[in-house]
Amino acid sequence: MRWKRGARNQLLLELLLIAWALIVLVPFYMILINAFKDTGEAGKFGLGLPSEWMWENFSAVFRKGNILRGYANSLLIAGCTLVLASLSAAMAAFCIQRNNHRFTNFIYYVFVLGLVIPVALIPTIKLMMNLHIHNTYPGMILFYSAVLLPFSVFLITGFLKTVTRELDDSAIIDGCGPIRMFAYVILPLLQPVMVTACLFIVMSVWNDFMGPFYLLSDSSKWTVTVSVFSYVNQFGTNWNLVFADILIVITPVLVFYFFLQEHIVEGMTAGAVKG
Repeated sequence: MRWKRGARNQLLLELLLIAWALIVLVPFYMILINAFKDTGEAGKFGLGLPSEWMWENFSAVFRKGNILRGYANSLLIAGCTLVLASLSAAMAAFCIQRNNHRFTNFIYYVFVLGLVIPVALIPTIKLMMNLHIHNTYPGMILFYSAVLLPFSVFLITGFLKTVTRELDDSAIIDGCGPIRMFAYVILPLLQPVMVTACLFIVMSVWNDFMGPFYLLSDSSKWTVTVSVFSYVNQFGTNWNLVFADILIVITPVLVFYFFLQEHIVEGMTAGAVKG
């Protein structure tokens, strides 16, 4: 009887998860199917297949939507932020976790506070103007690195707790200094959590709208998300083109996440148990 009750609960849970997955997938299906319709059909927001597949919607988006420029800007900002934030977070986490005293503990809790304190845009804009990095690529890279550093440090510090200190002692005996120890011993062991942190950084930068919208006044430096906003303002009545534009923007992130999802789960759970 107890076994039947457990099986019934398991079946109910699976049905609920399937229903929830369908609810989440409906908007993606709507974007996908309406991106291939003409203007009249797409304006009805139907879920049926198009009467005629309009592949030229995508060529129209590339011609009018400035997508390639947005891609180049997003790749530049996301790539540079990825390198700067991930390496800085790894080095900070290494120093914090391996030097367990009051000062490093204080620094760690400062990073933790960064997880809950919201970004104040007006002081940020004022600071960037004073530093002459407002409306520049370096300014956006430093902004995103500062915003994403707290979570990355928090994540990597938790993972480092599972890396035994005996490796540090062995490296010191072999003549390694702190820099060589980090580069040749610790950093290779951080691969699972670094993949998770890197994916979090890339997706956060790629999907962000508020940052480039307020911090980049030059339209030639806009990322893909702001390009979508601009495109919707221009062609808001042509929903087939809007859906095609959105589909082009979200596809790289979905593909990126699909191929690295196992590493994400591994990195998020690796530091949960002290090993």
